[in-house]
Amino acid sequence: MIGKGTPDAAVERLAEEVGRLLANAGAAVVCGGLGGVMEAAARGSAEAGGEAIGIIPSDDPADANPHLTHVVASGIGYARNLAVVASGEAVIAIGGEWGTLAEIAFARDLDRPVIVVEGWSVSGAGAMEGGPGIEVARSPAEAVELALAATRPP
Repeated sequence: MIGKGTPDAAVERLAEEVGRLLANAGAAVVCGGLGGVMEAAARGSAEAGGEAIGIIPSDDPADANPHLTHVVASGIGYARNLAVVASGEAVIAIGGEWGTLAEIAFARDLDRPVIVVEGWSVSGAGAMEGGPGIEVARSPAEAVELALAATRPP
């Protein structure tokens, strides 16, 4: 879901499947609205008839990828990463570079569960050891299952 990124076809296939599975479950995709993983997740959602919301860094909706059903032209650059994660109940981070790491941090600060697929491993000292609130999924299906389970009432 994130920033300029380096194209990675394998990771984009994972993102497209996550988008499709979320749409099939009736969940909307919220992403950064640009290319790469963000576009792949939006494409998967759109192809399954779902909603994909892109919160883009610029003030020009034309910068968004063509698979989004809704575009928010934020005009706030990378600060939009906070708006992306604050807009969802759970975060699925797929692959990623520095913007993805920032989104993981924002998500945890907002107490959103984070599921990582083929991406960052985060751990700190003391209470942050093991990256509390972050789970690793081995597949798109497992990622979506974990995200949906994390958002269901107890």
